[in-house]
Amino acid sequence: MNVIDELVDHNRAYVARHGHLVLPTVPQLHLAVLTCMDSRLDLFGALGLNLGEAHLIRNAGGIATDDAVRSLLLSQRLLATRTVMVIHHTRCGLESFDEDELQGELEAELGERPPFRLGAYRDVDADVRATVATLRASPFVMDTDIRGFVFDVDDGDLREVLSD
Repeated sequence: MNVIDELVDHNRAYVARHGHLVLPTVPQLHLAVLTCMDSRLDLFGALGLNLGEAHLIRNAGGIATDDAVRSLLLSQRLLATRTVMVIHHTRCGLESFDEDELQGELEAELGERPPFRLGAYRDVDADVRATVATLRASPFVMDTDIRGFVFDVDDGDLREVLSD
């Protein structure tokens, strides 16, 4: 049995335990969280969230890509979220490589560079500030309450990063 088959089996057990849930489409806390895809971030547990309370928008690094902005626009305009948390984390994989070097390797192997930035950075606090600033500057994201944080993957602590 492969991992996907195991997950499907877990889903069947989940459905048997939880039955039919009818949750509203609008997140109850009117909150959207832009965060990293890293599997060490259990934001439901760490933030005390329950199903149906927030939108979690995840990508490598939790950066404000065009698709993240698209998701936030839809979350705010169609589903009434008003607060945005940006959560990056310690020991992120994006801190451990050189973007130009990897772009060069990809170009050598594939004949072209990706048309998007990969998001490498060296200072997690500075990257949180840059992501928050990008969201605040976007005409497509409502600047209601956007705040940035760093999650410590080793102890679960959440630390706010104040904007300059």
